[in-house]
Amino acid sequence: MPALKPTEFTATIRWLGRVPVPGENIRSEPVDAIDLGWEGIEGERHSGLTRPSCSRMLSQYPRDTEIRNVRQLSVVSAEELAQIAEKMGLDAIAPEWAGASMVIEGIPDFTHVPPSSRLQGPDGVMLAIDMENRPCVLPAREIEAERAGFGKRFKPSAEGRRGVTAWVERPGRLAVGDELRLHVPDQRVWGHIEAVLS
Repeated sequence: MPALKPTEFTATIRWLGRVPVPGENIRSEPVDAIDLGWEGIEGERHSGLTRPSCSRMLSQYPRDTEIRNVRQLSVVSAEELAQIAEKMGLDAIAPEWAGASMVIEGIPDFTHVPPSSRLQGPDGVMLAIDMENRPCVLPAREIEAERAGFGKRFKPSAEGRRGVTAWVERPGRLAVGDELRLHVPDQRVWGHIEAVLS
C-alpha cells in the first residue's frame, strides 16, 4: 500500500540559487537550473550526505556532532516571502538574502506542509521535506546590509513563514519554470501533538 499520496497541489519554480562554498554568509547566487545529486546541489555549501549539527539540534546532540544532512536545500514560497516583506515594511525580500535554494509559488501555507512530504519534478527528481525552517540571524544580517535598520525585523516577521528544509531522495535536474507536485504522507496527524507543542 502506498505510503505517500500524490495531491493536486502543484508549485512552479520561480527562482533557484546556490550558496558558494567559500565565505561565511548565507547569501545565495541566482541560477537558471540546478543539478541535484545524492548530496544535494552539486558544488554548493550545504551539499553533503552528512553535516555538523547546529543550534537547532542541541536537545539531541552536542554542537558539531556529525549527523545525516537533511538540510541540503532551503525551499521558500513566493507568497510567504511577500508576507514577510510586508510585515517588515519592505517592498520585497530578495531570495538570495535568505540563502534560499528555491522559491516556489502555488502551494498554500507551504511552511506547514507535513514533514516527510515530497516535491517531485518533471524528470522524476524528488525532494523529501524534512521540516519547517526556523528564522535565524543569518538572513537578518544580509537584509541589514541591503536595507539598514530592517534586519532585526526579520526573525519575528518570518516566524511560521520561513519555508522548509529538504534533501534529495532521487537525483535529477530542476530549472526555473518547472512544475513540482506535492505528495504527502498517507497518515493522520498524531493525536498527542497538542500536548507536546503547548
